[in-house]
Amino acid sequence: MLSRFLAAVAAMVVVVAASNILVLYPFQVQLGAVNLADLLTWGAFTFPFAFLITDLTNRYDGPRNARRVVLVGFLVGLAVSFYLSFHPLPWNAGGNPATTQRIALASAAAFVTGQLLDISIFSRLRSVRAWFLPPLVASLFGSMIDTAIFFTVAFAPVLAGIDALFGLADGSLAFPAPFLGIGPEVPLWTSLAAGDFMVKFLAALVLLAPYRALMGKFKPLPPLGRTTLA
Repeated sequence: MLSRFLAAVAAMVVVVAASNILVLYPFQVQLGAVNLADLLTWGAFTFPFAFLITDLTNRYDGPRNARRVVLVGFLVGLAVSFYLSFHPLPWNAGGNPATTQRIALASAAAFVTGQLLDISIFSRLRSVRAWFLPPLVASLFGSMIDTAIFFTVAFAPVLAGIDALFGLADGSLAFPAPFLGIGPEVPLWTSLAAGDFMVKFLAALVLLAPYRALMGKFKPLPPLGRTTLA
């Protein structure tokens, strides 16, 4: 169990740190008349793996250990993110930081809230017969709250004071952009949030495949009420 715990924590740290960096990079792909940079950042493709890690840990080692993975992975990932916010990466032209303190704080608040909600919902659905319902429903609700908190704190102009606290220019994404690339103009951060959640919704479906593939690798804990470990 210790090796699984350490592997899960390491994977969570990688996902958190990578997502904090990649959220600064729009997905520069043109799909017909739609510029996907108005919808997505690269972070939308990496963060859903956090829910896969949490759900697998919850299934095999129980919600208590899943919370430990979330909290330890969060603390280490946050430390890495703050380190990168003060130390530009070599490939960043102009020496810009890989992330900002505001984004790191937004990620922390969103990550902890979304993951703990995921764990709570998964635990309550563990006894259902349909194997796909616990990870799917938990991931969707966790992703919804994670997206709402992250994009509001990181990019909504109402919270621009966070950047000022660290002596940074306002990093809000309030300039107009077509909603989902095709709709009326809205603040860019709201379009990015909508696009991000759409990707997380699709990712929740796609990641059912590796979840199913790994289900038989270890013996899962029984549903709540049948074990003292949960």
